[in-house]
Amino acid sequence: MPSAKRNPRVLIVTPEVTYLPHRMGNFSRHLTAKAGGLADVSAALVSALFEEGADVHIAIPDYRSIFHDRLTPFLEREQWTIRNVMPDDRVHLAEDRAFFYLNRVYSAYGGENTKLSLAYQREVINNIVPRVKPDLIHCNDWMTGLIPAMARQLGIPCLFTIHNIHTVKATLAHIEDRGIDAAYFWDHLYYERFSNSYEEAWESNPVDFLASGVFAAHFVSTVSPRFLEEIVEGRHDFIEWPLRQELSNKFHAGCSTGILNAPDPSFNPETDKEIFRNYTASTHPIGKRENKLHLQQTMGLIQDENAPLFFWPSRLDPIQKGCQLLAEAFFGIISNYWDHTLQVVFVANGDYQQVFRDIVNQHGFHNRVAVCDFNESLERQAYAASDFILMPSLFEPCGLPQMTAPIYGSLPVAHDTGGIHDTITHLDTHRGLGNGFLFETYDAAGLYWAVSQAMDYYTMPESVKCKQVERIMKESAASFNHANTARQYINLYEKMLKRPLIS
Repeated sequence: MPSAKRNPRVLIVTPEVTYLPHRMGNFSRHLTAKAGGLADVSAALVSALFEEGADVHIAIPDYRSIFHDRLTPFLEREQWTIRNVMPDDRVHLAEDRAFFYLNRVYSAYGGENTKLSLAYQREVINNIVPRVKPDLIHCNDWMTGLIPAMARQLGIPCLFTIHNIHTVKATLAHIEDRGIDAAYFWDHLYYERFSNSYEEAWESNPVDFLASGVFAAHFVSTVSPRFLEEIVEGRHDFIEWPLRQELSNKFHAGCSTGILNAPDPSFNPETDKEIFRNYTASTHPIGKRENKLHLQQTMGLIQDENAPLFFWPSRLDPIQKGCQLLAEAFFGIISNYWDHTLQVVFVANGDYQQVFRDIVNQHGFHNRVAVCDFNESLERQAYAASDFILMPSLFEPCGLPQMTAPIYGSLPVAHDTGGIHDTITHLDTHRGLGNGFLFETYDAAGLYWAVSQAMDYYTMPESVKCKQVERIMKESAASFNHANTARQYINLYEKMLKRPLIS
């Protein structure tokens, strides 16, 4: 009798992951390697697929040094035996000495990262893909940029997701020296210059890993719809021409989309163990008031439950995050709302930290402004205590603070760009719509205008504000979560496969 038709098998190739379902293998819960949001998205997607019964597998580097402290002595001795005894284990570790002694996902040295990427991809191409025999491969970021070309050659549908605009380059000679036989898929790679033949490209025409991933993949996704459109429209000078060209080609061919990331589920004011007083949407007035007074006391600020409290949640980076706009408008914002006891708390590292310390010292704002190094516990306390967050970003591929803050009842004051555009709309209290305050012109005056809009809202009756914050908290918790993100990826997989993931 013919065998029953199996569900399509999906292989997710990611250099980062936070948590995996325990039933994927006895040691899967110990495999955590994170440098950014990619880890959270990968974990959420794998978990959602697995829990729904999909045939999902994951390929990650064997970061022995990172994993070591999460493995019990027994599991450390037995993890290789487990994989031999359980050939259907869903977690596939790419093994190479290059990973064994790293204590972080990426090296501080560019050349070392190229070596890590090639070692990872060699194991996926040579060992993991032949063993898993996937029906669809989902690759993530530049460290997996060669795999879509291999998938294209083999006729395996491949999704390539861009989380970070970063790339490395290497010649075919260097790639092959690291054990990857690129000769059979060389014409699906993207080179610095056009080459008529493999021999011509081999030694002196570098391959762009990120552009190759986009070029060869059957479908491409970014981490917000608007940021994809901005790249295609040429709004960002830092996007190199090859990437913009290939993304534009995919966009106009209908082979690209934007799928937003989501905050870690631990960002929940009802259960967050780091905040002074837990609260829900319906109990937020007393919860946020007590958290505000606690943070004010901790930071040495004037203790006033009626003081509007603004929180800066992002690194103080003038290239992307717009902190120079705030520095320019800072004295005017504090002094013009002096009688309201307007306060600002920074929980962020970066180049502009000293600039704000100097402003505080020069004008004696010590009991109005607190400038602190980044600390996750303090970050969570600031979300719970603040009324507003400040995000005047020049660009934002996705962004998480503008999604996290409304879950805690803190409204974003932000520049209308990228992922911010996709998640925040200007507040309209009359119609009960919106969840923040957006400005379109990227300058200090634009930011000042948005702050003034926030302050106009803040002076409204408490009954009006409470109703809006309760609505925003409920809507944000329902919208900004990993389940929604995973569902969009699942829909995209099924579109690419032209059949359901689970029969």
